[in-house]
Amino acid sequence: MDFDVHYIYAQLPALWRGLLMTLEVSSISIAISILAGMAGAAIKVMRLPVLTPAINAYVEFIRNTPLLAQMFFIYFGLPSAGVTLSLFWSGVLTLSLWASAYQIENIRGGLSTVRAGLQNASLALGMRPWQYMRLIAMPLALRVSQPSILNTSISLLKNSCFLQAVGLAEITYVAMDRIAMDFRTLEMMLVLGVTYLVLVLLMSLLSGWLEHRLHKPFRM
Repeated sequence: MDFDVHYIYAQLPALWRGLLMTLEVSSISIAISILAGMAGAAIKVMRLPVLTPAINAYVEFIRNTPLLAQMFFIYFGLPSAGVTLSLFWSGVLTLSLWASAYQIENIRGGLSTVRAGLQNASLALGMRPWQYMRLIAMPLALRVSQPSILNTSISLLKNSCFLQAVGLAEITYVAMDRIAMDFRTLEMMLVLGVTYLVLVLLMSLLSGWLEHRLHKPFRM
């Protein structure tokens, strides 16, 4: 079968809609996972009773079970318990829960690099522990853990392709649907590969620019 550029051009509207769905579900999930990661990491570092063991159990459960199994449980299992979510929000919840477990550990690692003397100084100035965490420790930790946060965010973006398994019309679903109907495997796989490559490169460039800005006050 010859490579057909005109076929790709004809499928661009559908692929564009799928790309927008991928970007929407991924961007929302990335934002939620980073916020949840900050909260979970702070809880672990502050060693809050009850909450810390719960966070530890959550992280271990998510990191040691397959993402696809988590997705099927949320989309097919939760309705049995009376909780029904749309395809879109099932996807957001799945990706957010998965990435949050990794972001918690990413940010916790960043918090572990913050010197204890800073906390002692903040307490001496009359700051409460949550004020120290919000105003001093967390900003420093985010700067240190930015590369690992980016890696998890990129993995989330790529893992959004699994949402095709429950029927969310993101870009992989659209491509697989066209392959099933028209058998143009080469064209659709090329589009998918190039699309994800461009998205990841753009995220890396944005992260590099952000890292440059964050490290500017620390350069001599």
